[in-house]
Amino acid sequence: MASVEEKHHSDSLAYMELALHQAKLALEALEVPVGCVILEDGKVKASGRNRTNETRNATRHAEMEAIDVLLEQWKKDGLSPSEVAEKFSKCVLYVTCEPCIMCASALSFLGIKEVYYGCGNDKFGGCGSILSLHLGSSPPSSNTEETPERKGFRSTGGIMASEAVSLFRTFYEQGNPNAPKPHRPVLQQDKR
Repeated sequence: MASVEEKHHSDSLAYMELALHQAKLALEALEVPVGCVILEDGKVKASGRNRTNETRNATRHAEMEAIDVLLEQWKKDGLSPSEVAEKFSKCVLYVTCEPCIMCASALSFLGIKEVYYGCGNDKFGGCGSILSLHLGSSPPSSNTEETPERKGFRSTGGIMASEAVSLFRTFYEQGNPNAPKPHRPVLQQDKR
């Protein structure tokens, strides 16, 4: 019989596989290959992939896409802001790359329970590589305006990191046709 730890590890790999599938969809769409899934009570409730080029909106990271799916669903369900906050506090995110500073901050404000990620993000990471936004903070008490509290969340990296890095390598080797001045020529993909 598998131990609780072995079952958790097996589940983590399965959820990260789903996130990697989203990252592959992003790669096929010539986006930076990052994908994620959000779980509530052990069930996948939303998924997302980078769509910054497609939408021409730099904030459309995989995490933000998945968050918006959840918010839209909960809005349709008629949940109050406090009910939404309660639901987020029970959610777990699996993402192929460490959330950037923007995404880690959003996840912290929303009060997500836990984040598992593949590879680290040495340029923009918000869960320890650059900043540690997952640790949370309290707003300054002298601030007269109401500032939302940034809650902390557990963060664990390194799950299927080599698979995530491999997708990044593929993306950067093929060149980014959406970059203002590509650093290397874009390889033509065979569209058979």
